[in-house]
Amino acid sequence: MFRRALNCAVVPALMLAAAGSGLHPAQAEEIPKAPGHRLVSQYDGAPATAAPLPGEAPPQHPHLAPNGRSGMHADAAGSATYPWSGPLGRNPEVRSEKIAALGGECATATFDSGGRLVTVCGTFAGFKVKLLDPGTLATLAEYQLPQRSSTVEAITSLDFSKIFKDTSGGAYFYLDDQDRAVLADSRQHILRLGHSRNPDGSWRFTVEDDWDLTQVVPHDCVGWTNLWPSGTCDPVTSVMPDWDGRIWWVTRQGRVGTVDPGTSVIRSVRLAGEEIQNSFSVGRDGVSIVTDHALYSFTTTPDGTPEVQWRETYDRGTGTKPGSVNQGSGTTPDLFGDGYVAITDNADDRMNVLVYRRAVDVPAGERLVCKVPVFGPGASTTDNSLISWGNSLVVENNYGYENPTSLLLGKSVVGGATRIDVRPDGSGCDTVWQSAVRSPSTVPKLSTANGLLYFYEKEPNFWGIDAWYLTAVDFRTGERRWRRLTGTGPAYDNNWAPITLGPDGTAYVGVFNGILAVRDTS
Repeated sequence: MFRRALNCAVVPALMLAAAGSGLHPAQAEEIPKAPGHRLVSQYDGAPATAAPLPGEAPPQHPHLAPNGRSGMHADAAGSATYPWSGPLGRNPEVRSEKIAALGGECATATFDSGGRLVTVCGTFAGFKVKLLDPGTLATLAEYQLPQRSSTVEAITSLDFSKIFKDTSGGAYFYLDDQDRAVLADSRQHILRLGHSRNPDGSWRFTVEDDWDLTQVVPHDCVGWTNLWPSGTCDPVTSVMPDWDGRIWWVTRQGRVGTVDPGTSVIRSVRLAGEEIQNSFSVGRDGVSIVTDHALYSFTTTPDGTPEVQWRETYDRGTGTKPGSVNQGSGTTPDLFGDGYVAITDNADDRMNVLVYRRAVDVPAGERLVCKVPVFGPGASTTDNSLISWGNSLVVENNYGYENPTSLLLGKSVVGGATRIDVRPDGSGCDTVWQSAVRSPSTVPKLSTANGLLYFYEKEPNFWGIDAWYLTAVDFRTGERRWRRLTGTGPAYDNNWAPITLGPDGTAYVGVFNGILAVRDTS
């Protein structure tokens, strides 16, 4: 799954920054490159030829924007796949937009029916919902969200790890079937935001709905007017609709709930002693949620109260690894193949990819299809979603990455990516290939139209140059096909933000200082 994206900078003065809800288009300002960008390779490999993958796309969710346009993981199943081609490496150019003086990362990117980007960017004053021009990356409109309590805690305690371990506040949002962004802000409110054009040609966001969850979610949170709260604060992590249109939400402290958009009725249950820091996936057969203890399948009772269909515990290990936000799985569940759901565990020595049968009537002890160890002993974890297509899964290794300071001065991670296939008869799983690609923290993506996987790569550099690349890998073989330098220095670190493939073939990457785009020019 996506982790800790939008964790922005650490300068208190930036808290005074303000933003309006609408503005006229402004020219994008490029993200500055650190010294050394002329001393490293600009492009390696050779352009690829599109080789479409056979297979069926995940079902189109009736209440989401079309697959590939709706959210961080591309669709309701969490497949991280796109039905159109990304860049093939044909003389690719890089464009970027600097969002703030420091920080400003834009993580989840979605696309409205006109092809414009709807994204959420992190600043010290709080997250901003932004409407961006897909070509220039210029900001067309923005809507200011409230500041997260973790930012205040980080500043007052000088412990900035609090920011980097917080997945709440709007990072996991979705675009619905009417081009509206739906998110949970740091006040424990779910907002539905529309955007429209003003008579003068400018754009604006409008709050169409606001559902207050504080009646069921503890909300005594740290703030500048509440520095020493005496109660409990339970941030909302993620929101997604089910097939009937209910909006589901989860909190860090294990609350699972629904909102009926028609009646505004809120229902919830709590998974006591369990933490939810990942997003979740939705199929016709239910909602799949992973906590730091177990994988769940949920449905609802007639009044909308979440109800567990089944629960499977996994090996959560004995502690949090470097490269993980908590002691548990770092993945959003993937719904794929012939009724499967997949996650990773947090086993101490080697992390495992776990595949389960997700039907409700599976006999006891027969739900687990396979448990496949990946990457090296003592150096394996992922805090990002798997890629799933057909009966195939791709997993990357994030072991060793914590935040943008982790890889300064030419350092990198052990890295690695692996493809695993479920056997056609469902009798187990096999490793197809292993790649040495070093993708420290991105949510990788797959274009099913061209057969390329996209990673955001950083290799060790003897001279201390921090060079970041968009890298294309062949889905069938695991071979690196090409890579393009995007920039140098910590401003170009993606810091858990995903790669997103736009309908026009552009690859977008949220980075520490904003967002960048890589597109073919020939």
